[in-house]
Amino acid sequence: MSSTARPGRDKASAASDAAAVADALGVGEFAVLGHSGGGSHALACGALLPGRVLAVAEGSGLAPFGADGLDWFAGMTATGAAEIRAAVEGREALEGYLASHEFDMEQFTPADQAALLGEWAWMARIAGLAIEGSPDGYIDDQLGDVRPWGFEPGQVTVPVLVFHGGQDRMVPSAHGAWLAARCPDAELWLRPDDGHVSVLGSCGVAVLEWLVAQA
Repeated sequence: MSSTARPGRDKASAASDAAAVADALGVGEFAVLGHSGGGSHALACGALLPGRVLAVAEGSGLAPFGADGLDWFAGMTATGAAEIRAAVEGREALEGYLASHEFDMEQFTPADQAALLGEWAWMARIAGLAIEGSPDGYIDDQLGDVRPWGFEPGQVTVPVLVFHGGQDRMVPSAHGAWLAARCPDAELWLRPDDGHVSVLGSCGVAVLEWLVAQA
């Protein structure tokens, strides 16, 4: 089963989608958690669904492309940065890059790779299933990373928890610090020894408990 493509979608698009799902389930108010590429989508819900979203947890996510005061590519692996630069050139360039390059597992720290072979192995399986039929959804996500978000982090006035691994090679922790500094009611949990995925194991339960406490 697949979803319908939404050409040219931005991060803000997630808010109306989340509202539609909540409406269908009969849910009024809710909290939102987003990790990695989902982080900015979670923030979009916090910014654009006032009165419904009670709190947002954002983990290991990118700051807006070209964010003022942030050395955006610093700390990324060369291959990770190259993929994003291909996205800047457009869909055709990104498709060509992905067709000619295999995913570089060195973007994950040893702790990340251990997590993906252990308790978070299901995440790797789901990621594989997501692109099994077509990489279009992944490509749309990458293109969205280098477009304007459609909202500003400063619009997220509900409590925000930003959590990030200090060793993250895919999305350096400076991105998390940048976001936390620009959301009006935010706190930053930096886990110095964790990477992009292992941070979920070290503080994932505490993050959920934080969301419950806010809600």
